[in-house]
Amino acid sequence: MLDINGGEFILLLVVAVLVIGPERLPKYAEQLGQWARQARGFVQDTKSRVDTELGDDLKDVDWAALDPRRYDPRRIVREALLDDVAPAQTTGPRARASAAPVAAAGTSWRASTPAPAAPVVADGAPAPYDDEAT
Repeated sequence: MLDINGGEFILLLVVAVLVIGPERLPKYAEQLGQWARQARGFVQDTKSRVDTELGDDLKDVDWAALDPRRYDPRRIVREALLDDVAPAQTTGPRARASAAPVAAAGTSWRASTPAPAAPVVADGAPAPYDDEAT
């Protein structure tokens, strides 16, 4: 926000002491402390008012889980796709890889793996194929 490092802050304090002077410095420091206390009280009052306005419905919300920095689109898509799969199949990619059939010596992995089944719509017929889809 302000992007001030320690050396710059000390230099600003020294300049403030020289400009303000030792006579008025205690008065300004006291005034700054009062402003900080008022700001802290304002923030606490605002938080309590928001909590009372929202009621008990949002007191048990895990706000850390809603943090956008924890957003991982791959995990969200993976969980959404695996919701309909049986729990035994959602044990992870390593478990699914170890459950795949092992190819005999001299054959390729692709030849030993069964082809995926065609998607089926609700009436039991295969889903229509769109050759223009990308």
